[in-house]
Amino acid sequence: MTRLPSQLPSELPDGLDVLRVFCGPDGRHGNELGVVREGARVAGRDERQAIAAKLGFSETVFVDDPERGVIDIYTPTLRLPFAGHPCVGTSWLLDVPELVTPAGVVEARQDGEFNWIAARPRWAPERTLRAYATPAEVNALDVPPPGEWIYAWAWEDEAAGRVRARAFPGRDDGIREDEATGAAALLLTERLGRALNITQGRGSQILTAPAPDGLIEVGGRVRLSGG
Repeated sequence: MTRLPSQLPSELPDGLDVLRVFCGPDGRHGNELGVVREGARVAGRDERQAIAAKLGFSETVFVDDPERGVIDIYTPTLRLPFAGHPCVGTSWLLDVPELVTPAGVVEARQDGEFNWIAARPRWAPERTLRAYATPAEVNALDVPPPGEWIYAWAWEDEAAGRVRARAFPGRDDGIREDEATGAAALLLTERLGRALNITQGRGSQILTAPAPDGLIEVGGRVRLSGG
């Protein structure tokens, strides 16, 4: 789901930044992310959940301690202990070497135009990774009914590690298709055991690579929405 800044609700929390995470090589696309920098002003979980629902992004982050990188992540309907595109985007925005999530400490780094995180596959929410024979089959998929979180993928070039993917959260919360999904890319990388270059949604790009000590790195370009 992509929402233009002009379409945002009129009553927003102070210190809200809207980012696009996992932009394509041309700087377009990416999955929009709301980041409330002064999360401490929104102390209650119910209030945070209400704000996330009002914003309507696939995820919204509340920053509880910007210096230490302590964050809290919400979809429009539930709280997540970890999610990929919120961590990539928020670490870029705060320019911190790590984020502290309920799941654990997420390492972060910048390398040229890409911002990277390193996380453990067990932190990622459960996803159904569904393989297809060709990218054309993935492109032709209709949005499935709610009930199962599906990451549909196919090799574009197996030797080069290039993948075509689409993501269907299935939560019945208004997010029918996710433009770019770091946690699912992390799980696919663990399953395949190799670095991947994933094109997801309308043209977002996600890079991944296995790392030492069982970690998986996930990287992409981040832009301020509208920029």
